[in-house]
Amino acid sequence: MSKPDELLVDIAALVESGQSNQMSLTVVTGGAVITGRLAPEAVWRQRVSEVLTDSARLGEFSAVFGTPAKKNGPPTHLHFHVARILQGTVGIPETGGMYRVAIEDVSAWTMGDFSYSDH
Repeated sequence: MSKPDELLVDIAALVESGQSNQMSLTVVTGGAVITGRLAPEAVWRQRVSEVLTDSARLGEFSAVFGTPAKKNGPPTHLHFHVARILQGTVGIPETGGMYRVAIEDVSAWTMGDFSYSDH
């Protein structure tokens, strides 16, 4: 098990404490590049719960995400919204998705998010 990047943990803690969703970040984890905005875990869980509630097939999972997270110590995960996995010249999904990434699994990161342009 690797030791989480303390600076990244501090950034996640600031996002959590400020209840802000404006911090853009790009990470490399497991060979994937994920880019988007960070959200506090409670906000992220609420949004995932809403999406699942609206699903005819997945609605029963909504309650799992509606449960508040247990807070013990510093953040262990980054919660991305409006995020994309970068693959070649496209971001998947185009409209952005919801991703949860373990901080200890991040091998590289940078501030800001990446987007592609044909111009």
